[in-house]
Amino acid sequence: MRTEYPAKVLLAWGEAISGDRGIRDWLMKNGYPELGIFTFALRNQREAREWLMKNGHPHLMAVISGIEGDKKALAWLEKSGSVTLKQLALCGDGERDAFRWLLDHGHRELAMLGMKMHRVKSDLDEEYRDIHKYPQA
Repeated sequence: MRTEYPAKVLLAWGEAISGDRGIRDWLMKNGYPELGIFTFALRNQREAREWLMKNGHPHLMAVISGIEGDKKALAWLEKSGSVTLKQLALCGDGERDAFRWLLDHGHRELAMLGMKMHRVKSDLDEEYRDIHKYPQA
C-alpha cells in the first residue's frame, strides 16, 4: 500500500482529478495506476472502486468514502494510522479546518488535492440535483 508520492506526481494527480485525461493516462501507464483509477472512482464508477479495493488501495477508496461522509471510512483511516489521509478526505468534503490542518502540517499538495476533490464532488452533486438533466416521468 503506497501512501507517499513525489511532489510532481501529486501535482499530476491533481490535474488528472480536475479532468486532464492525458495526465490521467500518463499516471496509469507510468507506475501510478491507482491514482489514475482514483479519478474514475471519485466520479462514482463502480468498477474503479472495486479495482482500488481488489488491488491493494483500500486507503484511497476510504478517502473517497470519507469525502462522501462515511464516518466508518474516516475512523478506519485514523485507526490505521492514516491521519493525513483522513484530513485529505475531510478537506475533500469541504471542511476548512482539515484544509488548514493539511497546510499547517506541511501537506500543501494534499490540501490542493482536497480542494480539487471537493470541486469534483460538488459538481457531481449539483449535476444530480439538476432536474433538467433527467427525463421527467
